[in-house]
This record gives sequence, C-alpha cells and structure tokens, in this order.
Amino acid sequence: MKVLIIYCHPSNNSFTSRVRDEFIKGLKISNHEYCLLDLYDLNFKEAFSEAEYLREAFYNDKLDIPEDVKKHQQLINESDALVFIYPVFWTEAPSKLVGWFQRVWTYGFAYGSKAKMKQLDKVLMLVTMGGDLTEKLRQKQVEAMKTVMLGDRINDRAKEKEMIIFDRMSRDYPNREANYEENLKRAYQIGKEF
Repeated sequence: MKVLIIYCHPSNNSFTSRVRDEFIKGLKISNHEYCLLDLYDLNFKEAFSEAEYLREAFYNDKLDIPEDVKKHQQLINESDALVFIYPVFWTEAPSKLVGWFQRVWTYGFAYGSKAKMKQLDKVLMLVTMGGDLTEKLRQKQVEAMKTVMLGDRINDRAKEKEMIIFDRMSRDYPNREANYEENLKRAYQIGKEF
C-alpha cells in the first residue's frame, strides 16, 4: 500500500514526533511504501492568498492553483491511504494543518461536480493530546474533532476513516512516562497492522 503521511508539529522534541517515528517503523516492517510530508519542515504556507480565496469563493476552476498545492494533490492521487499525525491545540489541529485542508482541498479537486481527487482506501488520524479521555469533557471534545476532521474534511473521500487518540501526554500528567511507552508501542503496532 502507498501511504502518504501528513505530519504537523512545530518541534521534533515532542511525543508526536516519536509517534510518527514508531508508526513509520511499523509500516516498514509490513513493507508499505510511504511518503512523509512534514508541513513545518516544508514551511508550508497555511494562509490563503487573495487569488486562492477568490478561486474557492466563486468556484472558479479556471484560476490557477499554486504549485505547492498541485504537488500535494498529485501525491494524494498517487497514494492509497493518507495518515495525519498531529497534536491537539485547543481542541483543534495546528493552524498549519487546518490551512493545509483549506488550500489543498480545492474546488475541482476535493469537491465540486468534477472533483479529481480519488477516493482513498483509508484515512487514519493519529492524534496526541495532553488531556485524559476518561474525562467527559475530553470525550465531548474528541467527538467534536471527529465531526470536523472525519465528517467534514474527509467525509466520503475515503472508504475507511478513523481517528486514534494518544491521550494523557501532557508533560505535567502524573503517569506520563508509563503512558509514553505504552502509546509508542501502540503507534508501532498500528503501523505494522496498517
């Protein structure tokens, strides 16, 4: 399977980067092909230009799509699956990833009557968060995140879609170290069984 990984975290000194590394180790063991797009490393520009806004707002597929966006769209259509790896920042993905969807999910590619984006076999979101999923508030937040990411942004663009949360990873969480190793083993296993 050809897997395109969209990774979004501002620091490689993070638990999220370790999740990425362990997931990739698992993919390699199972002989999957993968391509990694690190949005921060690429310095991906998350903000719409006025021209991009006008193209989307008026559903005008005659206006140009920026080259960086075209490249990402091409990589998507060459892949069987997308995997997003990112942390939760205030009940949302980092702004760079939100902007990635706004810029890459263009009219004529991801939506519209002549959308050229292929339906993917699978989309997986590996999400790290500091909070504890046994708390009702966190459960509600995750349901809201799933509605946005899986329901709206992915929708029927994939045959299968799933969000997996790695919780209790805040640096001040009392049992972080135990959770850390357990979560990394889980990330590896998810990659291996992908």
